Amino acid sequence: MMVFMLRAKIHNVKITGKNLYYNGSITIGEEILKKAGFFEGERVEVYNMTNGERFSTYVIKGKGNEIVLNGAAAREGEIGDALIIASYALMTEEEAKTYKPKIITF
Repeated sequence: MMVFMLRAKIHNVKITGKNLYYNGSITIGEEILKKAGFFEGERVEVYNMTNGERFSTYVIKGKGNEIVLNGAAAREGEIGDALIIASYALMTEEEAKTYKPKIITF
């Protein structure tokens, strides 16, 4: 059996910008991407801790520590809102028993 497990999580990061007229996605600064181990183009789940909104999108690499909601996602939060950004991976039961997700907290 295969199970979806938390692979990596960015916790309590703040939205720094919004760009409604963009094709969609979330821009995550390169420094944060490296710390969390996320990949450009990777699907992520985004949980807005401030307003309770939840959505799926994909990662675009940005600069520094920016977090920008693009396209329709820009309607899901405001600058300064706190987010959780999570990535999941499909694992065998054996892999899941020992896997430890990478979690960075702001």
